[in-house]
Amino acid sequence: MKKNKISKNWINKQRRDIYVRKSKIEGYRSRAIYKLKEIDEKFKILKEVYTAIDLGAAPGSWSQYLSKNIQNGKILAIDLLEFQKINKVHQLIGDFSEEIYKQKIKEYFNKKVDLVVSDMAVNTTGNKNLDSIVTGELCMDAMSFAKNQLNQRGKFISKLFMGTSFNEIISEAKQIFKEVRVFKPQSSRKDSKENFIICKILR
Repeated sequence: MKKNKISKNWINKQRRDIYVRKSKIEGYRSRAIYKLKEIDEKFKILKEVYTAIDLGAAPGSWSQYLSKNIQNGKILAIDLLEFQKINKVHQLIGDFSEEIYKQKIKEYFNKKVDLVVSDMAVNTTGNKNLDSIVTGELCMDAMSFAKNQLNQRGKFISKLFMGTSFNEIISEAKQIFKEVRVFKPQSSRKDSKENFIICKILR
């Protein structure tokens, strides 16, 4: 399939997507907001959360949701790309896996945090197995980061794709957290292998 035909199909899909239209009406930056909203409504991830880190945050819709639902707390968003500021969210431009940024995050909170979320994924190549593996590596990196940043009752939410690394990620999560669930929100596109892992309470 030619690249321009793929682009047209994507544009047409976006135009038909109820969540894209809804996000524009409600003032959110992307349809991804509704995935986090569904996760929160089902698993109560923001209950007793006062400190949160959003990894790979751009364009910022998950940070928008956090800022509206965490009262009197501290929220930090980090991404390689700069994005428009969000009220009550401290923004870092950089790679969360690099020591210099880990140190900046520690200094900002000065304590372990309640929640780490990640909606990171690679730009898709069309090779679903490859996309799954690389996005899985991002999920594992985010989990390793969360393990060191979360307090004992902390929570970790991350995107992952069904594929060859799926079982490995779940196994690793169960070694780190006492509660591990996998969930596909209704707002995820039906043809996507996208799922989310919801983890609670460090071992």
